[in-house]
Amino acid sequence: MALKDKKFLVAGAGKSGIGSVNLLLKAGADVVLTDENKDLDQDALYQKIYQETKIPLILGEVTEEQIKDFDLLVLSPGISVNAPIARLFSERGKPVWSEIELAYQAGKGKIAAITGTNGKTTTTALTGEIMQGYYDSTYVVGNIGTPYTSVALDTTDDSRIVAEISSFQLETIVDFCPEVCAVLNITPDHLDRHGTVEVYAETKESIGKNQNPDQVMVLNYEDETTRNMAERAKGRVVFFSLHHQIKDGVYMDGDVFIIEENGEKTEVCTLEDTCLLGGHNYENILAAIAISYYMGVPAEYIRKGIQRFKGVAHRIEYVDTVNGVAYYNDSKGTNPDAAIKGIQAMNRPTYLIGGGYDKKAAYDEWIEAFDGKVKELILMGVTAPKIADTAKAHGFDAIVFVDSMEEAVSHAAEHAQDGDAVLLSPACASWGMFPNYEVRGDIFKECVKKLKEL
Repeated sequence: MALKDKKFLVAGAGKSGIGSVNLLLKAGADVVLTDENKDLDQDALYQKIYQETKIPLILGEVTEEQIKDFDLLVLSPGISVNAPIARLFSERGKPVWSEIELAYQAGKGKIAAITGTNGKTTTTALTGEIMQGYYDSTYVVGNIGTPYTSVALDTTDDSRIVAEISSFQLETIVDFCPEVCAVLNITPDHLDRHGTVEVYAETKESIGKNQNPDQVMVLNYEDETTRNMAERAKGRVVFFSLHHQIKDGVYMDGDVFIIEENGEKTEVCTLEDTCLLGGHNYENILAAIAISYYMGVPAEYIRKGIQRFKGVAHRIEYVDTVNGVAYYNDSKGTNPDAAIKGIQAMNRPTYLIGGGYDKKAAYDEWIEAFDGKVKELILMGVTAPKIADTAKAHGFDAIVFVDSMEEAVSHAAEHAQDGDAVLLSPACASWGMFPNYEVRGDIFKECVKKLKEL
């Protein structure tokens, strides 16, 4: 599609929306930006727009009359397909794209696209590290922090794009087609938006809906939901497995990561080659190996990338030790399943900080995973009462309520003893108290830093 021949309405003035606007302006398209927040600072907004172009803005509600002028809506991931503006377009047969679809339409090169409930950021970052060591033109984009739209016009036929894709972004893909895609796992998440776990899983699975048999879909053999996706896959399925030796797949044998293909086994690396710990991270490594290998990276370069990789911020990130107490930032543990991985990684008595925005999740399995490690549960946010009730129902009543991250860290520091740990692993999204999980984690780290100054 020639973008310059269409008139676009971009919904959402966040990072993704601005990325979409700037792409369209550079492509010579006619574009208008809208946001439901009537009080946005327009001057600050224009500072972020390509050449500070004074494009038209629609702040507040968009009317049926206004959309008549547009050919297509580009929807930021924070805006649901059921939002009034999206329904206005859909009901009139006008296309609704995610910014991932827009970037795909505008960009070049081959894409490795990664989704799943947990492990996306670590797997994407590791795959990016591996690919950057082999390909001269590699872009790591998507939910990991850099909008795909912000780099799409810089890509060439030789480029390789490693993209972390959320279910929100997948709701409105049309032609998006990665050379290799991966679904890492499925556990209940974002049910406040998708309604049921079945719809959520179907949305994740759609990452490969446009593939052909020459392309590859990487799936987790240990996860029943992703394993069953193989029956419907359009591309060639490659499984990765932590506990099973997979013919024509990627798996662990003892402490060795192995690719098996056409009856031949290639030892890629061992546990000594990585600083990542825990079974969930070994699965991330297996997925990254499979993705990179089928994107054309030789095993030798995959091993070197794994050796270089030091992990990602906000995912069981060691912060510091103060007065013998170790502090860990797992702010990216935004759902119970991810937070389970956080507590499982602890090897000492732990003061656990949790709570936040309510995504309608259940917390029973998270509480059960405490396994005697948690000395005290420090709760904040709107989910605090719900989590506390769940904990008490499971016989855990060492619970404290706080109103801020500062209060949570201060309380933990006051009560923790030499040899204990303090873990921020909220099991909830950050919204309501913090703009995103990065800000939440950064504030936690800043609070820990201040402890050393006391």
